[in-house]
Amino acid sequence: MIPKYNVEYTVDLGRHAHTSHYTTDDPVACEQFLTELLERGHRIRGIHHDGVELPKVDSDKMIKTAASMLAAKRICIALAIKPEEERYRFGFTA
Repeated sequence: MIPKYNVEYTVDLGRHAHTSHYTTDDPVACEQFLTELLERGHRIRGIHHDGVELPKVDSDKMIKTAASMLAAKRICIALAIKPEEERYRFGFTA
């Protein structure tokens, strides 16, 4: 059975790049993984859904959501505030 979501990403190891895959059936887990990739600066090669590459609009939407989650997390840490206050003041958290 093909997992619903498959993220292909590359980790740079000095002069070498290692391509890996992350698979899940949960779209929220996929967005959380994309957040981790963005935070660590890894290259996102593609996002597949049911074995087919997502259209650019849909993959961009997932990455935008992940970026918003990362921004919210960083704001909470930097300002020492709770997610509720971040949502009220800045509106990043979905």
